[in-house]
Amino acid sequence: MKYAAIVDYGAGNLMSVRNALDYLGLQSMVTGDKDEIGRAAGVILPGVGAFPAGMAALRKSGLVPVLQRAAAEKPLLGICLGMQFLLTESEEIAPAPGLGLIPGRVRRIQTALKLPQIGWNSLSVRKKDPLLAGVPDGSYVYFVHSFAAEPEEKEDVAAVCDYGGEVTAMVSRGTVFGCQFHPEKSGETGLAILRNFQNLL
Repeated sequence: MKYAAIVDYGAGNLMSVRNALDYLGLQSMVTGDKDEIGRAAGVILPGVGAFPAGMAALRKSGLVPVLQRAAAEKPLLGICLGMQFLLTESEEIAPAPGLGLIPGRVRRIQTALKLPQIGWNSLSVRKKDPLLAGVPDGSYVYFVHSFAAEPEEKEDVAAVCDYGGEVTAMVSRGTVFGCQFHPEKSGETGLAILRNFQNLL
């Protein structure tokens, strides 16, 4: 059975992602088991909360090298905090290393607007990306965050949004993808992105 592993490391928003995949009829498994993740056709890394605590939970689970290896072999999608984990490091609370799959840092959003950014905002597509196939420029998705990824290379930015300044909304590099927003809470646009991810498996 071809399935996507939704990574359970004790700090992720798992069931809403699972429910969205179930709605689409897509096979998935919520697991923290290294072997199950290894056998999966693709990996989804959700996350909520603060970067240092989330990465500490990943390290404690022993999944950091598993995810780094998986990213070289199959499609991997980070969602919200899970997207931020993809980068080299974060400045949230205190400097903390990430998975290092996309060079760059996570910093507090530089804006005069209220933080966190909570609610719907529109995507401005920056490059052709398989997860955005059939998704029109300007589509709205749902965000909840105060920190955002700042990739070192602009080619790794797939889409941005405007929140009193340009904020990275999606990243991609090879088989590694990230959505700062919650596709599982973003209506038809989010479902289309998840379906596109499944089509890569």
